[in-house]
Amino acid sequence: MPTLRYSSIYFPVFMVLWLGLFLDSSMVAEHILFNQWATNFLVLICFVWVYLRVTAKIKKLMLYGVALALIGEVIFSIFLGMYEYRLENVPIYVPLGHSLIYAAVFYIQKENIIQRNKARVISILYWAMIGYSSLWLLFDQDVFGFLCTLVIVLLLRKQTGNELFFLIMFFMVVYLELLGTYYQCWFWPDTWFGKVPFIASSNPPSGISVFYFGFDIGCLWMYKKLNRQKWNRMKIFRQIRSS
Repeated sequence: MPTLRYSSIYFPVFMVLWLGLFLDSSMVAEHILFNQWATNFLVLICFVWVYLRVTAKIKKLMLYGVALALIGEVIFSIFLGMYEYRLENVPIYVPLGHSLIYAAVFYIQKENIIQRNKARVISILYWAMIGYSSLWLLFDQDVFGFLCTLVIVLLLRKQTGNELFFLIMFFMVVYLELLGTYYQCWFWPDTWFGKVPFIASSNPPSGISVFYFGFDIGCLWMYKKLNRQKWNRMKIFRQIRSS
């Protein structure tokens, strides 16, 4: 079996995110009817492409992720009104996209150059995250985004060994959110949930990836529960390798 090139996983995801969100933009919608379906089809093709190339474990995590993302989107967007999509729906491409982002981040962190400089990369991304969120707070009064970033900082202090994954996820979400809001595929209200006037928010909030962290943890929890024997074997192997 040929060696997997990690870029064959994450590079198509970067490109499809950009092209798909452009196709679903309000600008394209002025000229093409049902343009969102073009994005749905494009992201579905990318999902299948990635799914066929990843490990069995990531395949399962991607499927769990689609289910969790759909539930989360319905709750946070439709019922709670935390943000709103252009057509006031939950586009088909969104839950698929969540799983694609998960897979992309997983393989970005495995690149040799990142692993060889892991501590330095973590430090750079950590301070870049704080700087990015602080600038949004300073120049756009993004209180909500800054509070979300503070929660991320507290989570990272637990030293779980997943700091690199979560920091890469932070900036992957920054890329996604800046594209999606720029193309007006969705928007965030100027206060938290549009109902808490003393917690101002940017469009997008800078630290909103904290909710993706919950998504990541949820996927892993489902994997543990539904694949208990494999998970236990993996823990034993890690203990032997570290001893």
